[in-house]
Amino acid sequence: MLPQEIEQLFEAPPSEYTAEHRRTFEAFKAALNRGEVRAAEPDTGSKTGWRVNAWVKKGILLGFRMGKVVDMSVDRVRQPFFDKDTYPVKAFSLASQLRIVPGGSSIRDGSYVGRGVTCMPPMFINAGAFVDDGTMVDSHALIGSCAQVGRNCHISAGAQIGGVLEPVGAMPVIIEDEVMVGGNCGVYEGVVVKRRAVLGSGVILNGSTAVYDLVREQIYTVTDGSPLVIPEEAVVVPGSRAISQPAGQRWNLSLYAPVIVKYRDARTNERVQLENLFR
Repeated sequence: MLPQEIEQLFEAPPSEYTAEHRRTFEAFKAALNRGEVRAAEPDTGSKTGWRVNAWVKKGILLGFRMGKVVDMSVDRVRQPFFDKDTYPVKAFSLASQLRIVPGGSSIRDGSYVGRGVTCMPPMFINAGAFVDDGTMVDSHALIGSCAQVGRNCHISAGAQIGGVLEPVGAMPVIIEDEVMVGGNCGVYEGVVVKRRAVLGSGVILNGSTAVYDLVREQIYTVTDGSPLVIPEEAVVVPGSRAISQPAGQRWNLSLYAPVIVKYRDARTNERVQLENLFR
């Protein structure tokens, strides 16, 4: 079984990798490319609705350990490219049914990119990432290693969806279906953004961020080892909160604090659906 073979190779590295070891990794990477194995997957029995597949993350790390740096340059003078031979640029064809607009984008092998995905240049999707059907990845956007992005999302220009490859048991960033991630947003450290949420331009979310829900009068943080979770259909914008410490009050300082100002309504849906014209 592939999981057991990956676990054994990861936990007990051989002195030298053989052709059989390489075939095991290539079979694993092919499953990643097809979306059959994922670094994290839906799990209705968990608090977040997701579970981590640590063996998959071990397999991705195994590829880096096994690989050798080789010359992958198309033109060594104009665009030199040297990387591990286990993770070349992912191969696509017209049958893949996605748009990769010319202009310097890169999608690494060992990632899943679904049908109808639009890639606006320049953007980058790293190994182990999962980007589902109909999603748009806009200019200068990053989908980090192991990040999971759902169907019909919009990852706007300059947004960064951080992955989490190590430690292997840590949750990667999760962006569920129909989420709108505004320009220059950053989502890191295993944050889970639930279905149809909207992150306004410039929102930053990580493991240290507290999110203030004005509608439900709740504060969302990392608790008991569970990641920060943004509720379904929440509309999050950048905000600030005053520092109560005396020096902070004297200097009139504030700390960054993302705020849920409302939940999606007809007006929000109308604004978000404008992007469909570009697909």
